[in-house]
Amino acid sequence: MRDTTIETIGCDLGDRTSEICVLGADGGKRRESVRTTRKALTLYFSRPQSHVVIEVGAHSRWVGALLKDLGHRVTIANPRRVKLISQSDSKTDKHDADLLARLGRVDVGLLAPIEHRGPEAQVDLAVPKARDLLVRMRTKLVNHVRGTFKSLGEPLPKCSAESFARRTRTLIPASLKPALEPIYETLDKFEEQLRQYDQTIERVAKRYPDVDVITQINGVGVLTGLVYVLTLEDKNRFRKSRAVGAFLGLRPRKSESGCNNPQLRITKAGDPFARRLLVTAANYVLGPFGKDSDLRRWGLELAKRGGKNAKKRATVAVARKLAVLMHRLWMTGEDYEPLGYQQGKTEAHAA
Repeated sequence: MRDTTIETIGCDLGDRTSEICVLGADGGKRRESVRTTRKALTLYFSRPQSHVVIEVGAHSRWVGALLKDLGHRVTIANPRRVKLISQSDSKTDKHDADLLARLGRVDVGLLAPIEHRGPEAQVDLAVPKARDLLVRMRTKLVNHVRGTFKSLGEPLPKCSAESFARRTRTLIPASLKPALEPIYETLDKFEEQLRQYDQTIERVAKRYPDVDVITQINGVGVLTGLVYVLTLEDKNRFRKSRAVGAFLGLRPRKSESGCNNPQLRITKAGDPFARRLLVTAANYVLGPFGKDSDLRRWGLELAKRGGKNAKKRATVAVARKLAVLMHRLWMTGEDYEPLGYQQGKTEAHAA
């Protein structure tokens, strides 16, 4: 809501210095700079209540909390949704601060404001994210070893990343041991650390009973369930479960104009880690080990329609439905029936 009775402050946060644009209640404007430290920001913002607009970023979490503690109204803008800032051809820190202040004064809805998750959820989410980083590092090492063997005309057999070191270590020729043995030793350490991460994730998940509810779905493991719950944090933030798909960037972009309504790629908004886990779960649902369910049948039928990237589009569509279904189960806490679930809900509603 627009409020012209207080100052509106646009603050472009930098690693060392933050640029500030202050729009006074009387219409005046002034620009200032302040160091991005807790002490300097506390000193500067120890002033009457203002509306402060910042962009989401590395410093926005702690700065936003600090400003709220100092009694200010804080809006955290999503730059991805504000093209006027992110795609400006005159982009400078001072210019960004000016735009943040102006948009905050006119209509905060134009900033697509976001809310940071709570500190406890953020700390718990750091565990699966650290595990994900280790998995990606392991993948790079495995690919390096495979590439080294392939360049010598000796491609390695197919196997999972978990069993790679155990199954291929004996194939290292003596000439390559100085180059590859340290990598295999690192892979051994990674496997041990990943097991420890998995145990930690199991312990963390027990503090969130809702994880058990949404992992009823075949293909949704504890890791995916925990990341989903921690990413959304509050199940009541969405009035409709269908909105979760858009929140996680699984909704197709729209560019409708007149009679033209082309089919576009998904928006990829929101948290990329949670979205990637949902797509992985969807791949499992549609894969050879996926159990029979309404979701699997629907996805397979969608893939049969053919067309360009039919299987990939079906996978993303299943991931979107999966996100909606998980939220629905989270809201109701009911038992999940793989077959006839939607029919049962319709009949129960009619009754």
